[in-house]
Amino acid sequence: QVQLIDSGGGLVQTGDSLRLSCVASGRPFGSFFMAWFRQVPGKEREFVASITWNGGSPNYADSVRGRFTISRDYAKNTGYLQMSSLKPEDTAVYYCAAKVGYGLGPTAGYDYWGQGTQVTVSS
Repeated sequence: QVQLIDSGGGLVQTGDSLRLSCVASGRPFGSFFMAWFRQVPGKEREFVASITWNGGSPNYADSVRGRFTISRDYAKNTGYLQMSSLKPEDTAVYYCAAKVGYGLGPTAGYDYWGQGTQVTVSS
């Protein structure tokens, strides 16, 4: 089992930056993939970014590549999503996710989820 607590959302303006955090517990921090997803009302949850067990091979959705950076701090058992040049279309509830195996690749198959944190970008 992996427990995830995500935080860091808020209300910002277009062009601003924001960093989301995800504190993990329950398993050794280097034993699982981590990812971020987002969801707006009425739409399916969509993949944003992922990172491997050892912090390598970051993978990004086309809509955020070049603006968002995913990372993880092994000393703090915490994953991060640094978001820059935010746009109104980035407005969503953001969820931290984790999985142990590689099944379904970096964008799907996640078993563990945080509670979500709201990000609102005003124009």
